[in-house]
Amino acid sequence: MPETEPISEISPTKREHRWFRVATRAGGLLALTILMALGYPAASIFIYGFQRTENSADAAIVLGAAVWKDRASPVFRERIRHAIDLRQSGRVKQIIFTGGKGEPHEPAESIVARDMALDWGEPESVTLFETRSHNTFENLVLAREVMRHNGLQTALIVSDPPHMRRSMAMARGLGIDCAPSPTPTTRVQGVRSQALFILRETGNYLRYLFWLRFKADPEIP
Repeated sequence: MPETEPISEISPTKREHRWFRVATRAGGLLALTILMALGYPAASIFIYGFQRTENSADAAIVLGAAVWKDRASPVFRERIRHAIDLRQSGRVKQIIFTGGKGEPHEPAESIVARDMALDWGEPESVTLFETRSHNTFENLVLAREVMRHNGLQTALIVSDPPHMRRSMAMARGLGIDCAPSPTPTTRVQGVRSQALFILRETGNYLRYLFWLRFKADPEIP
C-alpha cells in the first residue's frame, strides 16, 4: 500500500487547488443560502397576491401610485377602477384615496384619483382622501386617521397583487381591521417587469419585517 503523502511535502500548487475547492464550496453554499432566504419571501409575495376576500367592509383604502402630470398612471388607474367596482357592487361604503405630491408642481396622487372617480360618476360624498403621504406606510398611517375621523371600522386594502403582502402586513401592524382586495388585473406586464416588481417588493418586505415594523408611527407634516 503506498504511503500517504506527508502534508509538509504537498506542493504549493496542490495547496492552492485545495483552498480553491474549499472557497468554491463555501461560495456555493453562501449563494444557496441567499437564494433560499430571498426565494421563500418572494414566493410568499407572489402567492399572497392571489388571495382576496368576498367580505364587505366600511371602506376601500386605495394605496397611492405614480401620477403623470395631472393624470393617473396605468397602474394607479387599475387601483382606482377596482375601488369603484367595490363601491358600486356594495362591498364598501366609502373609498379612501391616499398619496401626496410626487413632485412640487404636480397635484397630490389622492386628488387625481378622487377627481377621476368623480369623472366616472362616483358621488363626492363617498370619496375621502389624504394628501400628505409619500410611501405605502404613510398611506396607511393617514388612511387610519381618515377612518377614525369618519367612524369607519373595517377596510379592504386595494393595490396590485405583488404589493399586497407588504401592504397587509403594514396595515395589520398599524391595527387596521382589514382584508386584501388586489386588483384583478395589473398593468405591470411581461415576465421581466413582474419579476423586477416582485424582487423589489421582496426587498421592501424584508426591510419592513426587520426594521420598519419596530419604529413608531412617523410624524407626517
